[in-house]
Amino acid sequence: MPDASWAGSVLAPLWLDSAIRPEPRPAVTVGCEVDLLVIGGGFTGLWTALRALERDPGALVLLVEADRIAEHATGRNGGFCEASLTHGEANARAHWPEEADALHALGLGNLDGIEETVARYDIDCGFVRGGALTVVTRPHEVAELGPDEPGFLDAATVRAMVDSPTYLAGRFDPDGCALLDPARLAWGLAAAAEGLGARIAEHTRVEALRESSAGVEARVNGAGTRSVVRARSVVVATNVFQDLVPRLRWSVVPVYDYVLATEPLTDDQLAALRWDPAIGLADSGNQFHYYRITPDRRILWGGYDAVYHYGRSVAADHYDRPETFDLLARHFAATFPQLDGIRFTHRWSGVIDTSTRFCAFWGSVHRGRTVYALGFTGLGVGASRFAADVLLDLLSGEETERTRLRMVRERPLPFPPEPFGWVGINLTRWSLAQEDRTGRRNVWLRVLDRFGWDSTSELVVPLHDRPLTPCGRC
Repeated sequence: MPDASWAGSVLAPLWLDSAIRPEPRPAVTVGCEVDLLVIGGGFTGLWTALRALERDPGALVLLVEADRIAEHATGRNGGFCEASLTHGEANARAHWPEEADALHALGLGNLDGIEETVARYDIDCGFVRGGALTVVTRPHEVAELGPDEPGFLDAATVRAMVDSPTYLAGRFDPDGCALLDPARLAWGLAAAAEGLGARIAEHTRVEALRESSAGVEARVNGAGTRSVVRARSVVVATNVFQDLVPRLRWSVVPVYDYVLATEPLTDDQLAALRWDPAIGLADSGNQFHYYRITPDRRILWGGYDAVYHYGRSVAADHYDRPETFDLLARHFAATFPQLDGIRFTHRWSGVIDTSTRFCAFWGSVHRGRTVYALGFTGLGVGASRFAADVLLDLLSGEETERTRLRMVRERPLPFPPEPFGWVGINLTRWSLAQEDRTGRRNVWLRVLDRFGWDSTSELVVPLHDRPLTPCGRC
């Protein structure tokens, strides 16, 4: 029997279960020629279409989405919009120490750019830049959080910000994170791009790409009708769905992240928490929770139980996992006992394109006429705008501060094929849970450290120097 708190919930992302969701745009049913074809209607694709037209207002831009705009990772995350492009300073300094300061500055500038875009196009997505609070719930994690470092908070100070009996310490970053409604942001970006002249088509699947003398030809299937789109350049922004670029087969693995959302809080319930709704939270384990208050005063509660399915499986029956929702509900009850009896109205999950280096990477095919970005590992809400700028820089052929980055020029280590991938990921997951309980890294994790693998990269997404979410919410 499912836990009573979520037993009557709707299996649907809260953000997409909305009366204002736009009707689907018409599919592509007739061949055409464009300057830029963007494949994928998530954040990376939408930012690419908009930024392309801001750079070149006369360009012919077509964005195609096989499903609905924001249907997958973009509409299924927690709505945490991070400044970090690398999943925290620690990850940046481990991989690109000479670039870490520049990456930090670029990330803050990118978040500023998102805030400016939301204001300029009047996108009603509940954007608030209140910062992020990382909390500690196990004694051995207090020292790991760094009591002598800036932003450290003792238990009393943390509980004055958000009240939970589980909190032992914390750290607050007031600048590096915003909260928003990701679906409304996506719908707003789509409308802004269309306002500049982009064409957006839904229920239009690209079945194949091939280089041609004039650029790239895309064979598309729009609502059952096949045609050919000819483009000077192509951007592939399809998250885990990477069939169009075979070389990417081993570059990412799909990991499912799970989320619950409560019914709206009453005034008394919100007051009992002492929680500023502009602040997002996460706890500090390898397996961690991320949570926030939504614009309509619900608590979104996700993370912890990230799941990989054998064979890199992506399937409809993976989205509903009762044992995970039960686990999340129990953890929620322990964190906020003052909300005893509250019910969850929505449950959902999303699939994350997880890379071994913990953040996005870029590449090209068709002699540079087709470019791609993937591997966000849940950090795509904010980093997707930066990724779009890199993609457009690569297509232009110009050298920029972004394209000179070693982070942009290098590719991550691939994941091994099955059964080695499945064994390694699940052994890592078990080992991380052990470390959470004991505070000690076992032999397997030390081996991964020795060979330079991010031992948490298959499973989690950090907030600054600690994990936040694999769904990037998602």
